[in-house]
Amino acid sequence: MLELPFILVAGVLVGGGLGHLVDRWLHKDSLFTLILGGLGFVAGIREVLRRLSREEKREEESRTGKGNDGR
Repeated sequence: MLELPFILVAGVLVGGGLGHLVDRWLHKDSLFTLILGGLGFVAGIREVLRRLSREEKREEESRTGKGNDGR
């Protein structure tokens, strides 16, 4: 669970970095940096929520005893 903040930050950095490169290539101010940085933020949030949901399902299965084959 300690990786969740890093996932969120990485999404913003990767999206913003790609946006910066596109801005330099197209000679724009910071349009694509903001757009792709925002998309990276949304992707980071989705990944964090997906991992939290998966962890919640694992905890629920361990509490109810599902997934143990009954052996």
